[in-house]
This record gives sequence, C-alpha cells and structure tokens, in this order.
Amino acid sequence: MELFYTSNVSGSRAVLDSEESTHCIRVLRHREGDMISVIDGRGSLLDCRIEKCDRQETILEVTGRKENFGGHDYNLEMAVAPTKNMERYEWFMEKATEIGVDSIVPVICDRSERRAVKEERGWRLLLSAVKQSLKGRVPRLSGCTPVLDYINSCDSGRLRLIACCMDVAGAEKYSVAQAVESSGGKRAISILIGPEGDFSPQEMEAAISHGFLPIHLGKSRLRTETAAVVACCSVYNLLG
Repeated sequence: MELFYTSNVSGSRAVLDSEESTHCIRVLRHREGDMISVIDGRGSLLDCRIEKCDRQETILEVTGRKENFGGHDYNLEMAVAPTKNMERYEWFMEKATEIGVDSIVPVICDRSERRAVKEERGWRLLLSAVKQSLKGRVPRLSGCTPVLDYINSCDSGRLRLIACCMDVAGAEKYSVAQAVESSGGKRAISILIGPEGDFSPQEMEAAISHGFLPIHLGKSRLRTETAAVVACCSVYNLLG
C-alpha cells in the first residue's frame, strides 16, 4: 500500500507539496485520474483522486476518509534521554513509531552526554516510519526538556512510570503489567527512561515524590534505546 502525506487538507480538496508530488508523479508514475491513499498526520486516511499534477504540487479530490487509521486505543508518551550515539536514538524513535507511540520527549538528565536532538530530521524519520507501518498519525516530537521540568509538568492523571537500574529504598519495582493493573487499567501512560549511566539519585527521588512508579523491564541490563523499545512492546502487548 502506497501512502502519501499532506497537512494541506480543506474539505474535499488536498494538496501534496513538491517533495510528495515528485515521489508520486516522477517516481511512482501516477497520473491525473489515478486513485491514491493519503494520510494527514493527525490519524486520517484519505482516498483521493488526482485532479492536477506536476512536480511542484499535486491537487487531489478527497473521495473518502477513514479515521484513526492504524491507531490504538491507548495513549503512550515515551520520555527518553538522548543516547550518545544518535543513530541508536533514531532507531528507538523509528521502532517505537512502528509499534505504537503517541509522543516522544527527549529528556536531558544529570548524566546525559547528548543534549540536543534535530527536530526536523526526527520528524521526517517519524513520518517515514508511520508510512511504513501503515498508520495515519505522526507521533508528536517535543524539543529537549530538562528531566526535572518534565517530572514536574507530567499530567498527574496519567499512569507515570520510571524505568531504572538502581534499587529504590522503600519502593517496590513493578513490571509494566503490574503497574497498569495497580492503576485500575489506565490507558494513558508516560514512561521515563534515563541515559547511559541511569538517573541520578536526586532525579529518582524527584520522580517518586511526584507520583512516578519505579518499574523493571526484566532481568537483563538494557541499553537506553533497547529499554525504550521493550517498554513500548510491553504496553502494546498488554493494551494494543
């Protein structure tokens, strides 16, 4: 299934930009009158007929619409510290999108070695993963956020989890399934995962004092990006 993307949709008309038009017209050889499938990045799949096409823009007639295309009935936010090797973080973003994630927040921690993420490059990677995995919604990618700011601002109505290597005095570590069960089955979940070297004790203390539950992801010690993907899979297998 070929998917194209545009945010330029108004009523029964949609327009592909020059990049998408080039792919549609020059690479895939579509012509006026052809039917194509288009996502709007907000969850909709549009059935479209090409009315006019060139390399600068392609004008489409919207003939049908499917909402929540490729969606899931939970809301997952992954707040993950950027890895020193950016390719590993991009791998996490790609795989999390394929599995099912709604927003990604790069958090900067005391022990973070990387403190920047290229948002435009990241968004393009997410869009590519959305098309590949047949979804209609592009996850929201936030700018880099200090972890304490994220902890303080995270919605208290969500199930808030923090995956950590260290033992936490006076706090039991849950599995993701146990944490969801203890919450009464909440389906809005935020999972916080730290950098190589884990969170600092002060960051852990702040998270727990703000209602985050410490979790484990099994017996193996995992890299940051692996832990993030395992956490996404845990939610997907439990609620997806």
